Amino acid sequence: MACGSACCAPPKAFPAVIYTPTLPLLNIDVAGSAIAYEDECCQPQPNAGVKDCHTGSAKDAPKKDGCRSSKPVDVEPQDLKRPSCCEGKLSPCCDSSCIDRLALRECATEISKTGDAPSDCSRGNSRTPCRQHTRSARDKYQSKLEALGCICRALLALGQESCCVPPQRPSLGRTPSGSRASFTSCASAGSCCAPKLSACVSTAKPRSGSSKGCFTAKAASCADACCDEKTPEETAASSCADACRDYNMSSTACVHACCSQKKGTPQKIKEIEVDAARTVDLEMRLSGKEHVILSISGMTCTGCETKVSRTLAKLPAITKLKNSLILSRAEFDLDIGTTSAVEVMKHLERTTEFKCERVTNQGSSLDLICHGDPTNIVKGDWPDGVTEVKMMDRKTIRVAFDAKIVGARDLVEKGWPNPMTLAPRRADPTLEAGARHVRHVGYMTLLSIVLTIPVLVLSWAPLPDKERKAITFGSTSLAFATIIQFVVAGPFYPKALKALIFSRVIEMDLLIVLSTSAAYMFSVVAFGHLVAHKPLSTGEFFETSTLLVTLIMVGRYVAALARQKAVESISICSLQSSTATIVDQDVEKEIDARLLQYGDVFRVSPDSKIPTDGTVVLGFSEIDESMLTGESRPIEKFKGSSVIAGSINGSGVLTVRLTRIPGDNTINTIAGMVDEAKLSKPKIQEIADQVATYFVPVIISITIVVFCIWIAIGVAVQNRSGSEATIQAITYAITVLIVSCPCAIGLAVPMVIVVATGIAAERGVIFKSADAIEIAYKTTHVVFDKTGTLTQGKLTIAREEYLSTSPSSKALLLGLIGSSKHPISVALATHLKRDGVAATTVSDFKSVIGRGVEGTFAGRILCAGNSRWLNLSDDPLVQSVLSQGYTAFCFTVDGSLAGVFGLEDSLREDTLSTITKLQQTGISVHVLSGDDDGAVRAVASQLNIPISNVRSRCTPVDKQAYIKNLLATPDHRSSGKRTNEPVVMFCGDGTNDAVALAQATIGVHMNEGTDVAKSAADVVLMRPRLSGIFTAITVSRKSIHRIAFNFGWSFVYNVFAILLAAGAFVHARIPPEFAGLGELVSVLPVAAAGILLRWAKI
Repeated sequence: MACGSACCAPPKAFPAVIYTPTLPLLNIDVAGSAIAYEDECCQPQPNAGVKDCHTGSAKDAPKKDGCRSSKPVDVEPQDLKRPSCCEGKLSPCCDSSCIDRLALRECATEISKTGDAPSDCSRGNSRTPCRQHTRSARDKYQSKLEALGCICRALLALGQESCCVPPQRPSLGRTPSGSRASFTSCASAGSCCAPKLSACVSTAKPRSGSSKGCFTAKAASCADACCDEKTPEETAASSCADACRDYNMSSTACVHACCSQKKGTPQKIKEIEVDAARTVDLEMRLSGKEHVILSISGMTCTGCETKVSRTLAKLPAITKLKNSLILSRAEFDLDIGTTSAVEVMKHLERTTEFKCERVTNQGSSLDLICHGDPTNIVKGDWPDGVTEVKMMDRKTIRVAFDAKIVGARDLVEKGWPNPMTLAPRRADPTLEAGARHVRHVGYMTLLSIVLTIPVLVLSWAPLPDKERKAITFGSTSLAFATIIQFVVAGPFYPKALKALIFSRVIEMDLLIVLSTSAAYMFSVVAFGHLVAHKPLSTGEFFETSTLLVTLIMVGRYVAALARQKAVESISICSLQSSTATIVDQDVEKEIDARLLQYGDVFRVSPDSKIPTDGTVVLGFSEIDESMLTGESRPIEKFKGSSVIAGSINGSGVLTVRLTRIPGDNTINTIAGMVDEAKLSKPKIQEIADQVATYFVPVIISITIVVFCIWIAIGVAVQNRSGSEATIQAITYAITVLIVSCPCAIGLAVPMVIVVATGIAAERGVIFKSADAIEIAYKTTHVVFDKTGTLTQGKLTIAREEYLSTSPSSKALLLGLIGSSKHPISVALATHLKRDGVAATTVSDFKSVIGRGVEGTFAGRILCAGNSRWLNLSDDPLVQSVLSQGYTAFCFTVDGSLAGVFGLEDSLREDTLSTITKLQQTGISVHVLSGDDDGAVRAVASQLNIPISNVRSRCTPVDKQAYIKNLLATPDHRSSGKRTNEPVVMFCGDGTNDAVALAQATIGVHMNEGTDVAKSAADVVLMRPRLSGIFTAITVSRKSIHRIAFNFGWSFVYNVFAILLAAGAFVHARIPPEFAGLGELVSVLPVAAAGILLRWAKI
């Protein structure tokens, strides 16, 4: 309530300071320490011009008389309230126009810095921001707008003006940088009010049209006021809440001494230092980070990958960095309160010379063709549900939207004032960026070839009058060589220098720069001597520098093409269907599959591809899911069955209700998991990275040694002059620099990993990390869960016994187990429902992992689960069920046995063959189950698994302990003195297996649904067949063999090539002009080894 006594005088002029939400607003005592005081008394002030002071209440603070109490009071945090600039608006209160105003501010700031209007910001003077600042503002604030619907709070927290508030009062200056905040006490010994916490703080400027509005941050309240007397003026006056709008924070405050004090009593003002780092993005507590994916063009070798990693790793705002040379991609989490993705991209491009493009894979997006100016669409009002609009070209925009708010078809047909059409389908953003890079390298290679051929003809062809026209021929060669050196090889210079300066990386580009520059400069000097009629004995050799560059470009083009083809060959997203036939009120219409939206029902014709995930509502057919699950046999689908995007329908016609839109279906989920594995690096990659890091410095050292040795040989052994010996040494040094190639070492692992993850996914095995591929072939133990893994998990009730004939027992049991997802509970609930039992509502339901379920009904305790948990193992009826090899399930009421059920399960078709293969390869097979001993032993007996490797009645903790014991036991297959660490693979269906999956070296989850992303395992089997275990091990083994070959080839090539280039063999050497073939010769076998894995027998 209000203090009720005109305690507040009209607000006086005051300096504006920033609102700081990070600290509670507290009074400052004389010593300068911040203390929250209880009730400070208020004395009425006559002739007050405003109403009583009402800034909220501190409910927990006891009310006391007196002006000041030194007893601190804990202030309870309160929910955030809207800033006053946003009060009265519909939610979300901010929209794209707010971001445009922020962009306009950046334009104005840019103009003020330069003193005039730059061309790109000049439109800011006409109240239209430039395109650059528009993009920058959207990148900074779009995520905040999407998360909160309001970006005013974030701006105020950073000391900036609200996006909704144009400047209205120039007299109120903002505190620069937002590093200090003034807290003004509105209580004094003789004040009129006694708020519970009387701290005042000012903030941003008032809304347009408000003469006295200001934001308040509540630090205390005078709601339970202490003012006793009121005057007529006070009664008629308006509350200072009209002047100071409440802004809920952890405490309450009255703003800027709107509560006046006694005449002559000065107001106390203290300034508190606020750590700017603490105020960063605290308004975005829900989403302080965003995941950024960058497609990077220009990476050619492992040195480029290292350069990108080091450059990004230096930025403190970046965490969880991953990058891949093969995918030409980098992923990381970015603290958006510290910097923006645009700034990161600019920094990366500036320091590495690579081209970056952000890839958006969150939410849904469409490319639309505008029939007007797309700029107006970007800057105008967007339909509900649209989160971002950006221009792709002069006629096309990309619209990102929330598919749960607005459907794709509704957005295109009804969302815009002017009609738009769907743009042609674009390729995958990552593949598209890679293809552009390949094309660019191809064009530059073609240009280099065209310019090199004339130089080679002029140098090597037996042309007439060659000596007399030497200057003419030399001038032509100089012109072509200069173009090649500065146009084709020119980009190598900034890349090499920036890598050395910014990333401290000596990479392959530096070798190219040194060698080609040496050859080119020497030829220029030789040509100068020729023009001066003082030719050198060796003459110029422009053909060396030009042919070097050309062959290097050919090698890079082939390597880039091989990488691109490898990525394209295993692109799972290509399985998506391009069209769909929707059914609306019995009318069929074929549309682009991208326009499917929630609520749609679509028809699947015979032999056609299913456009997206859904549930069959009508029809019967057989579906071929082999392209996703590896299951070769068609699977029957009928009403209620789920279908997967990309699978192929058989001879029947299905009517399907959409459950997941094309941008978020199983295909996209699997593709994301496969990409995650491609981006991850196995430990063996660390060896390759270390070798590649030291490779170039070692080569430079070898080159210096070779240069010195050949000068000594030329002078001392061959009796040449110093200049001739130096020229000869230069040719050997150039050859050594160019012929060595670390690219093969860098590609040895990732090329194989990329292909391996793709071919495994095609066979229904999803590797979620590269580490699993690296160590799966070393597996020594495979531990299986029984129910749902070795068996089908489709339990049937073989025996049931009730100790009471009352029908209420069945109803209570069904009510207790009806909501449980455990296979036994599901089987029993299905059986009871089939018998027509109606469930009784049970309260206090609780699932006890590894034991059963419990609840209460009418004061009685109900329990259902295994016999050990219920202490019924010795009961004669339970013993009778167990002796038959059934799984016993018991039901008790208040501790008394009410029913016993015997359940049985059947083995999967391929269980026996898979177990036999594993045992034949020397892998030890184990079975862990929470089931009863008789059922587990029966299964183990059928599969020829030793009883010593079988454990029954296991809780999740028991399974974890068993796996720990296996990991601590040395591998019995080890030979010689070296003992290998055991590698334990655990395979379960996910029910009560999370602990065991995490404990094992490799966790394998057998999945039977479409939501594969929830599994925390290292490997996911997309089909319910155990043969996927053997597929995973085989893929791992063949991958490691190819990686070993690649390492071996890289080592042999570099040793042999460097010896040839250095002249170690008397009668054989590599001419310097052909040294550029080195990259081609070294990379091709490595790329071939990875790509040929697709046709390996797995």
